[in-house]
Amino acid sequence: MDRRKLGTIEVSDVCLGTMTFGRDTGRDDAFAQMDRALDAGISFFDTAEMYPVPPQAAFYGRTEEVIGAWLAARPGARDRVQIASKISGPNGGHSRGGKGFEPDNIAGAVDGSLKRLGTDRIDLYQLHWPKRGGYAFRQNWTFDPRGSSKARVEDHMDAILTELAKVVAAGKVRAFGLSNESAWGTMAWLGAAQRTGGPRVVSVQNEYGPLYRMYDTDMAEVGQKEDVTLLAYSPLAAGLLTGKYAGGTIPERSRAATDKREGGPGNLGGRMTERGLTAADAWVEMARGLGLDPIHAAVAFVRQRPFPAIPIIGATTPAQLDHLIDGLGVTLDDDALAAIDRFHRAHPLPY
Repeated sequence: MDRRKLGTIEVSDVCLGTMTFGRDTGRDDAFAQMDRALDAGISFFDTAEMYPVPPQAAFYGRTEEVIGAWLAARPGARDRVQIASKISGPNGGHSRGGKGFEPDNIAGAVDGSLKRLGTDRIDLYQLHWPKRGGYAFRQNWTFDPRGSSKARVEDHMDAILTELAKVVAAGKVRAFGLSNESAWGTMAWLGAAQRTGGPRVVSVQNEYGPLYRMYDTDMAEVGQKEDVTLLAYSPLAAGLLTGKYAGGTIPERSRAATDKREGGPGNLGGRMTERGLTAADAWVEMARGLGLDPIHAAVAFVRQRPFPAIPIIGATTPAQLDHLIDGLGVTLDDDALAAIDRFHRAHPLPY
């Protein structure tokens, strides 16, 4: 497994996502996944205070607690892994009463995550959503940037980084990252770091994969020029690219099935549209026509982008994770990359 620098920390160039741990993925299976990932050289684990997803008050912080229990049960493991967590934005609902991140609650939120994780440091601490609003999670169709003035946003950023600088100085956080951010927002946070002396952005965790390539233009240029690494979540479009939802099928224990059981729409966060299913079917057909597993091809695509990118791979079961890990040696040749370009032109932003 190759390694990448994120500011002062070094991580594996594939990240294990854990958002199902503690509910859809039970403790034993979660432990097995972390063991398997670490054995394969994946030492970078991503979590959040408001996991598992979909969020429920009864499960708030559960994923961090599962990781903390694993660390406690594996002497020496903490020094072998890098842990990323997130503080919820103001729409976090069940996180600290929905308070979001403000200068006066950053330190307390960090301490809460540290307690649940059973550790003295978080390697990468991320803001889960922009406070000012954003266009992630299918909000791009109706995005309105007029929610707050530039001056107010910059004042808030300066105040947040001033407090984060104290947390970093105390050794509780090593690096700072964003999530669900825009190009302007990322550059604004970089500017705030210059003004305040606070931690500089080293990563941005945005949705990215063959079916969702909004990062490819403005954000890709920011990432490449400013040395900000994309942590790409949902590279498999929440499972669409596995082919298991072909024809609108919803398998038992799948993410869509879980969402439906809990009264949600069961459409994979707006991804399971008619065009999304058509594009997913086309991806599976294209990959198999190239002699590639469609799952392996999607993860390899993210790893070979011309800007710094680390895919976040996640699984409900250890068997699913084993299949993902088995494909990490796949490299896409020029013919495969050309076929993916043709696929993207035929199926741009299908949801």
